[in-house]
Amino acid sequence: MTLFNRIMKDEAGATAIEYGLMAALISVAAITAMGSLGNSLSNTFNFVSGQMTNAQSGKL
Repeated sequence: MTLFNRIMKDEAGATAIEYGLMAALISVAAITAMGSLGNSLSNTFNFVSGQMTNAQSGKL
């Protein structure tokens, strides 16, 4: 029973698990932010491309 109690009180592995969970949450947040930023940049470039096309054809 003492081995079981020692294993239950050992918190060395808990720190590694906590760091792993934090890294996973940061990764999810970064992926979400980058996806949103990518959509915003795509919209901006499409707008600029349209404006340049209109300028070339004299539609301004």
